[in-house]
Amino acid sequence: MSNGHPSLWVKRFLKDIPKSKGPILDLACGSGRHTHFLLAAGYEVWAVDRDVDSLAALQLQGVTCFSLDLEQEGFKWPFEAEKFAGIIVTNYLHRPLMASILQSLADQGVLIYETFANGNEKYGRPRNPDFLLQENELLKHFVCTKMEGWHQQCLAFEHTYVNQITEAIVQRICIRRLRE
Repeated sequence: MSNGHPSLWVKRFLKDIPKSKGPILDLACGSGRHTHFLLAAGYEVWAVDRDVDSLAALQLQGVTCFSLDLEQEGFKWPFEAEKFAGIIVTNYLHRPLMASILQSLADQGVLIYETFANGNEKYGRPRNPDFLLQENELLKHFVCTKMEGWHQQCLAFEHTYVNQITEAIVQRICIRRLRE
């Protein structure tokens, strides 16, 4: 579902991320297709991935980079004190991070999340149910989660078939985090 171009979902909701609220975190950024897009749009970007070579190239462009294995046993989320204007996650799923992702959004911060969902096994990888979102799972994790003093506004949600680069079943959400 990647050809080096930014996701249409990310492009659609980028305007909703307030530049005045801080940097955007591109989580599991891979080769940096969204990092490049965000930089070109004038955002400060922090990029996280375990691929040191990809991060080195991004760092030369002024990106704050973190080489982290997000799935390592005993991993502790390093951004507890940070509040991001936006967090972008595409083609990546590690459920234990979802609460931390939500807590790291600033007031008015926007999460744009898109990854493979149940039904994708018919079209290709991933096929393992551990790496496929279940029906309405992003809603459950990011909208139905109650955090004292906060609520989340769902700007858009889809569980759908796409045929952009390849056929796939994806689930995607865009939420804004708000103080009560």
